[in-house]
Amino acid sequence: MKKILISLPLALILCFMVGCQDKEAIAELEEFRAQAAVEEQNIELIRNTNETWMKRDYEKIRELCAPSFVYYSSNSKPLNLDEVIEHVETFLKTFPDYTIIYEDIIAKGDKVIVREITRCTHQAEFYGIPPTGNKIESTGISIFRIENGKIAEVRSESNSLGFMMQLGMELKPKEGEK
Repeated sequence: MKKILISLPLALILCFMVGCQDKEAIAELEEFRAQAAVEEQNIELIRNTNETWMKRDYEKIRELCAPSFVYYSSNSKPLNLDEVIEHVETFLKTFPDYTIIYEDIIAKGDKVIVREITRCTHQAEFYGIPPTGNKIESTGISIFRIENGKIAEVRSESNSLGFMMQLGMELKPKEGEK
């Protein structure tokens, strides 16, 4: 009888400990699931935004981006949304068939990283280069930061040198001074 009386409290303590661990594990799992759902929503926002850019639906773009939106690129100064729209409109006049294909898309927290391929045909003057008809393919990586369900920031790096070379530009070393 003494063994039962000693064993019963130990069994209750063991059950209580296991129950607490399960609650912690369940809470951790629920937190993980909630974060995964947010990350999936962020990926869907980026995919939707890409489709919206291709349709040139700038009013919808304004809805998908935060009022404080900023675009950073190694090719230019930081741009606000109006400047990006203006740049895209000019670019699309030169390359009207411009498309972006997402090869990889990864979400972590409030960031979505995209490895992309762009394809287009040079059909109008571009920085003094007359239309060549060249089919161009270029790669890039963009990192989107999401804030309150909207795109707040984009940081983009692209193969600008490869892009310009496909337009027919040549890279030559500078001649040394004499």
